Amino acid sequence: MAHQTYITDVLVVGGGTGGTAAAIQAARRGANTILVSEFPWLGGMLTSAGVSAPDGNELMAFQTGLWGEFLRELQQRQPGGLNNSWVSFFSYDPRVGAEIFADWVKELANLHWISGQVPLEVLKQDNCITGVRFADFTVQAKVILDGTELGDLLALAEIPYRWGWELQSEWEEPSAPIEFNAITTKYPVQSPTWVVVMQDFGADIAPEIPPLPNYDPSLFVGAWEKYGAEKFLNYGRLPGNLFMINWPICGNDYGEGVGRLIESAAAKSEFLQECHLQSQNFAHYIQNQLGRRYGLAESVFPHTHPAFALHPYYRESRRLVGLTTVREQDILPVAGGRVAALFPDAIAIGNYANDHHYPSFDLPLQPKSIRWGGRWTGTPFTIPYRCLVPVTTDGLLVCEKNISVSHIANGATRLQPVVLGIGQAAGMAAAMCVALNCQPRDIPVQALQKALLQGDRSPAAIIPLFNLLPNHPEWRQWQTYYLNEPQAYPHSGNCPASSVDNYYHSDTQQVFTRGNDCFTGILQILNQQDYRFTITTPSANLGQTWQLVTWRSHIDAQLQELTHEQQLTVWGRLNYSGNWLLVESLVV
Repeated sequence: MAHQTYITDVLVVGGGTGGTAAAIQAARRGANTILVSEFPWLGGMLTSAGVSAPDGNELMAFQTGLWGEFLRELQQRQPGGLNNSWVSFFSYDPRVGAEIFADWVKELANLHWISGQVPLEVLKQDNCITGVRFADFTVQAKVILDGTELGDLLALAEIPYRWGWELQSEWEEPSAPIEFNAITTKYPVQSPTWVVVMQDFGADIAPEIPPLPNYDPSLFVGAWEKYGAEKFLNYGRLPGNLFMINWPICGNDYGEGVGRLIESAAAKSEFLQECHLQSQNFAHYIQNQLGRRYGLAESVFPHTHPAFALHPYYRESRRLVGLTTVREQDILPVAGGRVAALFPDAIAIGNYANDHHYPSFDLPLQPKSIRWGGRWTGTPFTIPYRCLVPVTTDGLLVCEKNISVSHIANGATRLQPVVLGIGQAAGMAAAMCVALNCQPRDIPVQALQKALLQGDRSPAAIIPLFNLLPNHPEWRQWQTYYLNEPQAYPHSGNCPASSVDNYYHSDTQQVFTRGNDCFTGILQILNQQDYRFTITTPSANLGQTWQLVTWRSHIDAQLQELTHEQQLTVWGRLNYSGNWLLVESLVV
């Protein structure tokens, strides 16, 4: 067969979370787009890597763009809903997530998806990326996006990138090391995890999970000691009696020789084999300790080991040296506030706490967490467009964990909803570059921001505002105002619009509010933003005490006005894994 050459407007290499979002958004904007993925599922962390209990952007005000659209689609398609685990407000069968992305791609006649291919060579003309060669074909494009899990195009194109730690002297990040040490050498990047999905078979009938070579049970002793076995399993509980095993404490995080991921194909293969072995041995340990009721799930992932994700969950990648770099200071709250300072070229938002994974080592980090809606969450921050653009190379954008970010700040920018937002913005930018016949570095950023805000199908928030939803009539007005007047952005993160307090959203976002149950009971306020609720009716729950949490801003405001031992009627859903009641509406 002749080596075929495709010519297109936009090429996205890598079908992970960011790459999938970028390809869909570029095509929806009208650009002829080719998406080339290594694996038969799209979605990366959200699907093929098996992390189907996403972290971050959980508040209703941050459920925007493709992230919000994905959540609404999940709720429609996932039997039993998303209220299953305690690590996340949203957990689902990864097969359902993969189906959603595949269906979105099928809707777009101008989006051509090719799977089972990895990039082999990047084609350049002077200082501009012009194409990518794969085993069976070459694609030439006006704009190319690196959506690979490990920033492969950066290496192939010899574009400057970072890998590993930066010292405090680099950017004065408060949590960065003063000097390199044994930890920074041994673990240059965060540990990946090869997710395995286990299943509750209801009786001691699960097929035995054999240990693999070099099995050492001492590696896993104490994995759930602080939690108990049931809570450990419920951490990543999925519908259908499935459990996502992605456990950092004496579990299946694996970082031994992690630098091999970018050394050579043979070294990478060796690391991946060991990473997979670690997860199977951990699954064996779980079964050995908790009994044959628990075994490997059946028919989840489309390959010969159907309980194991298609590839590891990579927490860190090669990181572009871009026009600007997101540092730890950029994700931390401003003094006396609950939000980070705005980037003028912001194109996406995140709010997760800064979270780093290294085996047997906890990295002390500057706090960026707050209590909101009765639960811990992270202070919100923005992602600047300039961190997607190489310093000197044209024709390329990045759209994954490979953005220009410090090693320290990567702990907050790597999460699924943030990367989905980055991908959406990169795809929009690529399509606009084609339409305007300009390079990514020359795109008018205000036009990009306007396009993201005004998307017909999935408008994306750019300014983090706790109390303003995208269906509010003043949402775009206030988003645009703070983009134009960043110095006016309130440190509270709350929009002062006069109508906000009176604009209740109980009749909107019906996909999340239907199927709620009604409970009456007595509120106990244990601490600031720490609410307990003892149920008096219905009788089936009489005397039970649950934690009250919400993701709705007006409910958060109502809860803060209540008094200890006040009687309430609430509508919401019980989460048995987290022992919380997710409140959608309440009456005093």
